[in-house]
Amino acid sequence: MRHRALRYLFAAAGGALWAVHFARQPLSVSSWIALSPLLLLFSFRESGRLAFVHGFVGWMVAVSWIPRTLVTFGQIPLPGAIPLTALLAAYLAGFQAVFGWLGGPIWRRWPVARLFLLPALWVALEWLRTYLISGFPWNLAAYSWVDVPGALPLAAWIGPYGVSFLVVLTSAGAAVAVERRRWEPAILCCLVPLLLLPLAGRWSVRRSAAEMAAANGVDGVGGLGVPVRLLQPDIPNLAAWDPVAVIKNYQKVIRLSMAHCEPGTLVVWPESAAWPFQYGRDKNLDEDLRWMVERGCTVLFNSTFPAGDSSYNSAFLVAPGGTVERYDKRHLVPFGEYVPFHGFFGIVDKLAREAGAFRAGERAVLLPWGREKLGMSICYEIVFPDEVAELTRAGATILVTITNDAWYGDTAAPWQHFRAARFRAAENRRPLLRAAITGVSAIVGPDGAVWDQIGVFEEGVLRGRIAGRKGLTPYNRLPWIVPLLCTLAALAGAVVSRLPRELPRE
Repeated sequence: MRHRALRYLFAAAGGALWAVHFARQPLSVSSWIALSPLLLLFSFRESGRLAFVHGFVGWMVAVSWIPRTLVTFGQIPLPGAIPLTALLAAYLAGFQAVFGWLGGPIWRRWPVARLFLLPALWVALEWLRTYLISGFPWNLAAYSWVDVPGALPLAAWIGPYGVSFLVVLTSAGAAVAVERRRWEPAILCCLVPLLLLPLAGRWSVRRSAAEMAAANGVDGVGGLGVPVRLLQPDIPNLAAWDPVAVIKNYQKVIRLSMAHCEPGTLVVWPESAAWPFQYGRDKNLDEDLRWMVERGCTVLFNSTFPAGDSSYNSAFLVAPGGTVERYDKRHLVPFGEYVPFHGFFGIVDKLAREAGAFRAGERAVLLPWGREKLGMSICYEIVFPDEVAELTRAGATILVTITNDAWYGDTAAPWQHFRAARFRAAENRRPLLRAAITGVSAIVGPDGAVWDQIGVFEEGVLRGRIAGRKGLTPYNRLPWIVPLLCTLAALAGAVVSRLPRELPRE
């Protein structure tokens, strides 16, 4: 690639290739080498700019569902929606530009150390992306391995950032092998995950089989698990107010709930299932919930809760005996539930209903249900690994996430969101219940395996028995250890790589 234009075309093609691994169906085999085109570009001095192009194209493809959402629900014309998406893609591509700017000298200077320093640098930047401003840990490199056997259970030991390290490591080995025209680097870098993944997978298979048997007993009788019912009513978001549709949608939720409300059962509604009715302020909703509780089932649902001039986006657990528990969403969606720098971005102030009207919850709260403690994540919160680990350390025995992915239609977005949830289950070795209003709803085992699911735009109710777990994994005891070590290694490598190779002579 002696011609500069060809380098930028190669970078763009590589970015699109990487984004494809976060589509509806991940490409597990090619994900082992998907970042190799980017790393090969580090041989050139403009590696930072080339990495930016790679990242920009990759993010534009990976989040191509955003413009449609802005047009449909934000009433933003497509000529305005695409530039707004491009701004987000440019921001996210900036992390890859830094990866190229710092990684280029490492690649050119150290033939061997680059194999480990570049994955460490990638992890450090993913960790920064998780926290910077509001944080956006979407589509971590680890998620491209969601269907690689052993990757999910391995996350209980090294977390998602450790799996991301392995993803970049195998691509680095392949890139060096191409550059040097030798197979040894590729074999060396593939050997590490090929040793770790089978060990984690074999351990997980044994544990998962025992846990399923304990939860379900024999033919569903005599198990230790508690019965759960996850509702997926397949209710679309309304682009305009329609009172007839609102009542029809609400009646569907109540009908499904009453048909599956059995004594001792937990019935989980997805986020926004009762919208626009509010618990404690709408008589019909309160009466319907009271009727179900009197039948003996516990209902977990979503509603707003007033807090002065604003509201919390809350999850309520209403149980027999009149017990009511509440969890307030702690990590709000920027430009949806609140607007950063309110007033400067008026064009997207109303992207979501009541945008900017929500207040963030101040602490992690578990919802007690019998002998179990439910660790809640409302929608966006599930993508933050450390916040879910905090719930587990607080004593959560079962993880629950409720979401409304109807904003994004039948695109890759619900599946991208679901993969993050599967990793949270595996990292914390906890069963996870996911109720989505239009999909994907699922019962996920403690190893991240999908025990049952309902796809996008399907109506149904998932029935299962779940046994909560206690104890901590190596990851959720110290969720920061792997990214911190990677950050320190990457900083040292970046600094040393920019030092002169020889001291100047006197």
